[in-house]
Amino acid sequence: MDNYSLCFHDLSIGYTEKGSEKCLARGLNGYLMRSALTCLTGLNGSGKSTLLRTMDGFQKPLRGSVLLNGINITAYPLKEIAQHISIVLTEKIPCEALTVFDIVSMGRLPYTGHFGKLSASDKAIVTNALEKVGLTAFSRRRFYELSDGERQKVLIAKAIAQQTEIVLLDEPLSFLDYPSKIATLQLLQRMAHQDNISILLSIHDLDLTKKMADYIWELKDGNLTQAINEAQPVTELN
Repeated sequence: MDNYSLCFHDLSIGYTEKGSEKCLARGLNGYLMRSALTCLTGLNGSGKSTLLRTMDGFQKPLRGSVLLNGINITAYPLKEIAQHISIVLTEKIPCEALTVFDIVSMGRLPYTGHFGKLSASDKAIVTNALEKVGLTAFSRRRFYELSDGERQKVLIAKAIAQQTEIVLLDEPLSFLDYPSKIATLQLLQRMAHQDNISILLSIHDLDLTKKMADYIWELKDGNLTQAINEAQPVTELN
């Protein structure tokens, strides 16, 4: 396989409303590189969230195709997609009464049986994911008791626990203070470089993007541009 894990060709993204297509961007071509942190920039409404959902197979493209390891993503069963791609969206979690540990445990559902029974190994993976985001002490807290920033970290931990080679995140820094934004980007960067994971996140902070990303995508006026970050990404940012 080449040095990318997912790609898309001649992709048109959008949605259908009352029988009419609403196209946000068309003719997109892209390659998500392995072992790299890629940041997706663009104005609100440009289609960033729609592109992430389409890359995950959650939303069907209007035209074109998304290939996962060289195979059209529509050929994969949903459970198998979830073993390759994890996604963190901005939608509200409908199970806020669950504990932090329970929500992170949902990342193991693609591998557990029908009733989602966790093995000792599954529990260890969940515990490790919580440790990585610094929420070990929060494992028994209810999700609704957390701040917005803490909730975002829980969802990132859930993606870590899913153990996929591709992680897609929609605005994961939105509710974090500046030190937490840096810590989160450093965590994602380490995951990408050390664990051979392709990570793509949408982001508004261009300064942090230029400092931390390996690749920068920009979705603007219905077109996608991709470039290697000209500045050398840093691993220690104060």
